[in-house]
Amino acid sequence: METTRHFVATCYVVNDGATLLHEHEKLGMWLPPGGHVDRDELPHETALRETFEETGLRPELVVEAGPYETDQAESLPRPAAFLLEDIDVHEDGRVAHQHVDFVYFAESDDRAVEPAGRDEAAADAWTWFTAADLEAHADDLAADVRDLGRRAIETVG
Repeated sequence: METTRHFVATCYVVNDGATLLHEHEKLGMWLPPGGHVDRDELPHETALRETFEETGLRPELVVEAGPYETDQAESLPRPAAFLLEDIDVHEDGRVAHQHVDFVYFAESDDRAVEPAGRDEAAADAWTWFTAADLEAHADDLAADVRDLGRRAIETVG
């Protein structure tokens, strides 16, 4: 069986020492804003678009753009992490679907969540987690979400 892979981008938004997560209905886990990269988008653009659609926030990415630039090439904002995530794993261990995830950190000057897209989670589904909250909810959060959330808070802080 062939494994289907999709490119996605995720954005850990930080404000005043906390990062924003919601419990994803379909996946049944806490996640930051993010989604699939559209054909006409670059990954960092996806991270910001998905964040706006899902939360109404317009954060600034906290990234480095590489030093390389010519007339034909430019460096893109570097993700904080670049992950291969198993999404659909069969009982026999075969992986049917994976996400290639560009993970970014961003800073917001606001905490007011007002989803701007269609079919988004309600504003009250989102929770701001401090580093202490991430640790206190270790049983409810995937290890990578906990670690990247903590790193985002440290990076922006």
